[in-house]
Amino acid sequence: MTETAVIDDLRTRLEAALDGAARAWLDQATAEAAAHRGRPEQRPAPLWELRFAEAGRRCGQDHADAARVLLLHTAEADPATLTRVYEQGTAAERRAVLLALPHLVEGPGTLPLVEDALRTNDTRLVAAAVGPYAARHLAPHDWRHAVLKCLFTGVPVAAVADLDRRARADAELARMLGDYAGERTAAGRTVPGDLHRVLALAAPTAPSAAAAPSAPATPSTGEDQES
Repeated sequence: MTETAVIDDLRTRLEAALDGAARAWLDQATAEAAAHRGRPEQRPAPLWELRFAEAGRRCGQDHADAARVLLLHTAEADPATLTRVYEQGTAAERRAVLLALPHLVEGPGTLPLVEDALRTNDTRLVAAAVGPYAARHLAPHDWRHAVLKCLFTGVPVAAVADLDRRARADAELARMLGDYAGERTAAGRTVPGDLHRVLALAAPTAPSAAAAPSAPATPSTGEDQES
């Protein structure tokens, strides 16, 4: 599916989920975003950025991410705009920027936003940070630490885009996972169940039983946060 088709599908599904007032707001907001394309940075902030901030209130928290990603794509937000919106935004707005990165940025220019999110303990920011953009551009060392961050914070490794390919036969990742499992076991703590899945990918011929107990606990992802 092309990028245009992906965004068109996102808008179709979003509009189907919204009521009349929210759809009217979305139409106006995307029109403002389209009008901003190709224009230099404005002060005060262009109207579409204000709409970006109010998407949760207008569309409901369940649909705010989709609305914000659609606005960023419609505005053709460049790395400078994405960085500004991220740095000025709430946690929810930052998450939407992270989700939009693979749709808007081809190169590694916005990796600092991913790295910033991975330094937090906000599980929804961490989950958004390990999506397709990180899979394409994070260096091996940083990507391995991103996987460990998911295990530390209880973010399911299912959130890690392209996990099977990037973890496959990665001996260094297997070593790091074994060290982490050993530390938790020595401290009398359970090992996240997701560790076994990643370890099987990273070192498929290595016995995992010695690295972690056979009945791990299911990690908690924590409560969602929204602004």
